[in-house]
Amino acid sequence: MSYCGFEAFKVLAKNYLDVVESELFDEIKRLLEVEEIKMTPADVGENLLPKSEGEEGETCLRRLIEALKEEKEEAKRRVEEEVKQKKEEEEEGEES
Repeated sequence: MSYCGFEAFKVLAKNYLDVVESELFDEIKRLLEVEEIKMTPADVGENLLPKSEGEEGETCLRRLIEALKEEKEEAKRRVEEEVKQKKEEEEEGEES
């Protein structure tokens, strides 16, 4: 499955929220273009779904922005952990 790009996000925003433009789109576009952020269209759609009756589109867009930021931080942690593990393995190899 491919990851969600900005054009796919716009289709989801229209379908889920009936929103075709928002001042929040620029930040969402910027986050979706970050290479480390890997969010599927299904994950984006889940974040766009209103969680309660009457919840506004802007609230859902803000929730998506927070989820994208969390994914970015999680990706950063994964990379740091991989670097740490690789370093430990190299040190163990040198001791042998």
